[in-house]
Amino acid sequence: MTGNTQQLADRYAALWNEPDAGRRRQEIGALWTEDGVHLLHPPADLREIAARVGFDEQVLETRGYRELEVRVERAYQEFVAPGEFTFRARQDAVRLRDAVRFSWEMVQTAGGDVVGGGTEFVLLDRDGRITADYQFPGL
Repeated sequence: MTGNTQQLADRYAALWNEPDAGRRRQEIGALWTEDGVHLLHPPADLREIAARVGFDEQVLETRGYRELEVRVERAYQEFVAPGEFTFRARQDAVRLRDAVRFSWEMVQTAGGDVVGGGTEFVLLDRDGRITADYQFPGL
């Protein structure tokens, strides 16, 4: 993958807004390696519920193109498809060798208010594709 660090963050955020499944699939292939992993630090309420039933370390994980497609599709259907929200990258992407950190926002389509967000830490291969994606929701 070519381009600068902020372009990577912008493409990443745009993926979650893409309505066309074929384009999403294509962009997942361009952004991630075939065995790339997406690790989500669950929201606090989910972590609390899991801890009550004995899960001390909670991580939600998807691996590979097919699982990534399902993850992105479900997020799209939940947040973007109804027309209430979109995602955007903040203009704060930084790279240190093969590691990139950037923040993103979930924005109301009516009015543009920021209602959520989080931070991504991604590790890249030599071609600039994501091998590991650590997502931390919460502003």
